Amino acid sequence: MIDVTINGEFVELYKVLKFEGLTQSGGQAKSVIANGEVTVNGEIETRKRKKLVAGDIIKFDRQELRIGV
Repeated sequence: MIDVTINGEFVELYKVLKFEGLTQSGGQAKSVIANGEVTVNGEIETRKRKKLVAGDIIKFDRQELRIGV
């Protein structure tokens, strides 16, 4: 599991995928989210700008990330 530290109250889902290098661009991140390829806390998430907070778990492409502060 990869720990992702955020500076603030929340971070948008597509930005996590992009900045952690799981996708090559923000556009690709938005596409895989819209296609239902990403889960947040065990549920498929299709909202690109879903606000993630500390404790959220993201799964995509056999990677698992945990949001922390």
